[in-house]
Amino acid sequence: MKICYLSDANSIHTKKWCNYFKSKGYEIHVISLNEGSIPGVKVHSLNMKLDEVKGRSYFGKFKYITLIGKVKRLVNEIKPDILHAHYASSYGFLGASTGVHPYIISLWGSDIYDFPKKNILFKKFLERNLERADIILSTSRVMADEAKKYTDKNIEITPFGVDIDLFKPLDDSKKKESDKLIIGTIKAFEKQYGIEDLVKAFGLLSKKYKNIYLELGGSGSQQGELEQLIKSLGIEDRVKFLGFMPQRSVVEALNRFNIAVFPSIFESFGVAAVEAQACGIPVIVSNAEGLKEATCPGRSSIQVEKGNVEQLAEALQELITNEKLREDMGRFGRIFVEENFNIKDNFDKVDRLYRRITII
Repeated sequence: MKICYLSDANSIHTKKWCNYFKSKGYEIHVISLNEGSIPGVKVHSLNMKLDEVKGRSYFGKFKYITLIGKVKRLVNEIKPDILHAHYASSYGFLGASTGVHPYIISLWGSDIYDFPKKNILFKKFLERNLERADIILSTSRVMADEAKKYTDKNIEITPFGVDIDLFKPLDDSKKKESDKLIIGTIKAFEKQYGIEDLVKAFGLLSKKYKNIYLELGGSGSQQGELEQLIKSLGIEDRVKFLGFMPQRSVVEALNRFNIAVFPSIFESFGVAAVEAQACGIPVIVSNAEGLKEATCPGRSSIQVEKGNVEQLAEALQELITNEKLREDMGRFGRIFVEENFNIKDNFDKVDRLYRRITII
């Protein structure tokens, strides 16, 4: 089978898709707006400057129209058995414009939650893209429900699974024996992920519990604000910024955490929370819809109201003071991920869809 993805070649999620289906012996091509490379995959770059096409302006969006001819020529040369766009707006538009079938669109988040709300033209733009897809995939039920505002087509749920052989608890012999208790998160430092709420909650508890430390993995536009907040709370010596991390470093960091926290204001699907649970780490999550699906509240996670710093501090205190609860939730979290978010099972479902649609 030959598959052509319309997707960002630098995205970790694109690479997961390519690596899995490449491992099945399929020929994989990626048409990407920007340059990138994926071992064993032919990447066709459209050589666009992403800052020219992102944003709210009509001019930026109309840049995509200039790419239609080039994308059509590439697809005609590749002659894929399946054309699959990852993102319903930008790449979805380019894929829909080729007229090639079978054609699949995967929803990612902002393409459904933000893009169509900008104005009526963008809404119609999205509806047109979804109408031309033979299959629409969503990583969560809540995002599928949102997409149904713009299409009456059936939407298949295909979660962002994780490699449970990579994301797993360390052997007991490798576990730390430190008195330190590490609270951590690994997310982009952007407003929607509520990292400042975690810092504030940690600040409330830092004087009461001298053995707790906070680790923040990631990068983003809010880093300067977070640094200032940490300084104003006088907790600089208790907080560590980990920076952007490759996947194996993420696994190591999660295994270092005693508690993982994801206090998002908005989340279409909480893959980072799934990764933490796969490592046997108890998690605290906000009640953002996507996080409800990514964890099992009451068993693998404690759920708090988004934006509620006091509730978040109370949940942290409950786990800080109850080692057995941390262990029980961590064990159940691993089982929960094995049963629901094993990337092999999730991609096997997509493979069955691929086979079905190429037979029809």
